[in-house]
Amino acid sequence: MKYFGTDGFRGRVNDTLCLEHAIKIGEYLGRYFAQTKKVPRIVIGKDTRRSSYMLEYALAAGITSAGGDAYLMHVTTTPSVSYVTKNDGFDCGVMITASHNPYHDNGIKIINSSGDKMGDEFLSGIEDYLDGTITLTASDEPGQCIDYLSGRNRYINYLSGIPKNSFRGYKIGLDCANGASFAVARNIFSLLGADVFMMSNHPDGKNINVNCGSTHPEGLQKFVVENKLDAGFAFDGDADRCLMVDEKGCLIDGDGIMYIIARFLKEHNRLAKDTVVATVMSNIGLKKALNNHGIRIAGTDVGDKYVAQEMFENGYVIGGEQSGHIILGEFANTGDGILTALVLTDILVDSKNIASALTSGLEIFPQKLKNVKVKDKSAVMQDPEILGKVDECNNELKDSGRVLLRASGTEPLIRIMVEAETEEICDRYIESIQKMIVTD
Repeated sequence: MKYFGTDGFRGRVNDTLCLEHAIKIGEYLGRYFAQTKKVPRIVIGKDTRRSSYMLEYALAAGITSAGGDAYLMHVTTTPSVSYVTKNDGFDCGVMITASHNPYHDNGIKIINSSGDKMGDEFLSGIEDYLDGTITLTASDEPGQCIDYLSGRNRYINYLSGIPKNSFRGYKIGLDCANGASFAVARNIFSLLGADVFMMSNHPDGKNINVNCGSTHPEGLQKFVVENKLDAGFAFDGDADRCLMVDEKGCLIDGDGIMYIIARFLKEHNRLAKDTVVATVMSNIGLKKALNNHGIRIAGTDVGDKYVAQEMFENGYVIGGEQSGHIILGEFANTGDGILTALVLTDILVDSKNIASALTSGLEIFPQKLKNVKVKDKSAVMQDPEILGKVDECNNELKDSGRVLLRASGTEPLIRIMVEAETEEICDRYIESIQKMIVTD
């Protein structure tokens, strides 16, 4: 794909992602869906970046100029756009966000009518339209822009109905990353009775993800301890990720979150096929701990789209990544940080215990990742001597660790990941493999 990557059309604003791109994408969506229905309905959400407003208006202009109706949810989360697109009968949804990236980046995600990421075939059509290699006929009658804040409100009502317990008496910290969750998260937790402590909830268009949120959870860790909170949750810019902090200020990443939720589901006979879907980057400690509870891991390549595909093709109900992208198939078909936080809080209340007790039995192995810049990723990944060395290291480590060699999907990098009982062992194995790789 030329413009669209694994998570939409993303780039630096007014450089690789421009106003003209957004107008043309809006035109394409309006014209494409007008082929099958008289007036297409397309819903748009955005995060708090300054450029999101420019791109929102440009998309809306493109859609309406092509005869479609643009429904504006304003500042909201990616999962809320997914929910509304699926449940309110929209032809597609658009989310304007660059997730955990800095404010000067932005992106355009296209969501299909089922609430999933749009497929590559459709996105290829958009790319062809952007490059002028195809044309579509526009409607003679322009469409209209419609305020759709009510869609966000119904999403809030939906999430607030999922927990089985009242959160009354629990002190919960929420780090909104100065992103989209600031407009949603407090309302839901307050509706459920929690005493909510907010941080990074004053977006100014430029401070999204700046030393806060799921990419910088250390602020929340300190915040939880200082305010004697029961737990804290950190979201990213568009709130499709969540990390947890226990009452001691210890971070619980996506692996720990999957462990907590999978155990709970297993205990309540709700864990389909006793299986969790996780990527190859999930810690070996997670696999060992889940095995001790009769739960297996179905592994995928890195990327939440691979996790979702594995889950829904095989009927699994939970999957995710270390980054905090957690998909809970009972309630959503995409990662939803606020939903994850609600489910974790519900489990905490149900357990009548402290948050740190929820990860009992999970021992995370030290994990180190080394990125090596190379001229030819394919040559490295096909080198028999290097692959033989990786096999040799894994044979030596056996059940006490592992070595994983991966090529970056977007950069000229080879990633060497090692898990072992100590950081010193990790360093030794990384060094033994790195010295065999011809660098750039």
